[in-house]
Amino acid sequence: MDHVMRAVRAEEWPQARWLRLEALRDPAAPVAFLDSYEAAVERPDGFWQDRTAAAAEGRDVRQFVAESPEGEWVGTVTVLVERPGDEVRFGEAPVVDQGHLVGVFVRPEVRGSGVADALFRVAVDWCWSLSAPRLERVRLYVHEDNPRAAAFYRRFGFVPSGKRIPVSAERPEWELEYVIERA
Repeated sequence: MDHVMRAVRAEEWPQARWLRLEALRDPAAPVAFLDSYEAAVERPDGFWQDRTAAAAEGRDVRQFVAESPEGEWVGTVTVLVERPGDEVRFGEAPVVDQGHLVGVFVRPEVRGSGVADALFRVAVDWCWSLSAPRLERVRLYVHEDNPRAAAFYRRFGFVPSGKRIPVSAERPEWELEYVIERA
């Protein structure tokens, strides 16, 4: 695999926007993301600029991308740093300092090539590299109707925690929490 895994840079907000919109057009998007293409495409440039700048700074959030040898972005994963007492973005409030993987997407033409594994490795390694705060675990949520993603997460080493949360009040579906604990 010739792809480079790296953190996003602030000035790359147009590419970050493009890849997010690609993800939201994927057939799995309704069970993979808590967002819609229709909502995302209407967001102003300032939204994408702020979001990408925060992810590039890497304090409370860090976005990683997979870049092909030709410079095309073919995958992404974002890590949210969560601490007890922080505002809960999604799921249950953390009881320890932890990373939370979100926004996982790999373009269809590179699925099965190792790009997802490499993205997850760089994201999880980044979590373990932090010293302030020192993260004790990494979690993610997977929709109950997304067995392909769940199988990948288990193969990577995530295990179901047994916790689940409703997708929303309007949707009687569940998101299942998976975790990796610090060794």
